[in-house]
Amino acid sequence: MGISPKLLNEGETVVIHTRTHGKALVVPVLWLVVLLAIGIAGQIWLGGTPALIVWALVLIAGLWLVGWRLLEWATSTYTVTTRRLITRHGVITRRGHDIPLSRISDVAYELDIIDRILRCGTLIISDASTHGQVVLHDIPHVEESQRKINELLNKIHDGEQI
Repeated sequence: MGISPKLLNEGETVVIHTRTHGKALVVPVLWLVVLLAIGIAGQIWLGGTPALIVWALVLIAGLWLVGWRLLEWATSTYTVTTRRLITRHGVITRRGHDIPLSRISDVAYELDIIDRILRCGTLIISDASTHGQVVLHDIPHVEESQRKINELLNKIHDGEQI
């Protein structure tokens, strides 16, 4: 699902819409496996009411360690349009940051060995604001994203209509 069309200005189109790579969910999935093992062990060894207490604790821990992180991942998006970079994140309190493409001075990326295997990386966007840099971790296909943003920047700096 892309960004809501009502958030776009007239003539603005989405070029890239993504969220953090799915590798961000590895730790929550591992927690889920551990919690299920604890619940099953409690069921086998304790049985009855103590097992229900263990399952209740597993449920609470699962909502906190797995459910919340899944919601955070699902509600965090990065969008590049023909005019700006839009970041949105937050479950209860939504936060957003928009940077006009005309203010972006550099786009770089970093890839470690795991990122290269999973085809994701960190996108580092330098702008002319007081923030200096926006670092977007674990962006899928980061090299392609960097190339598309650079193409947009070149068009803007050459005075082309996008």
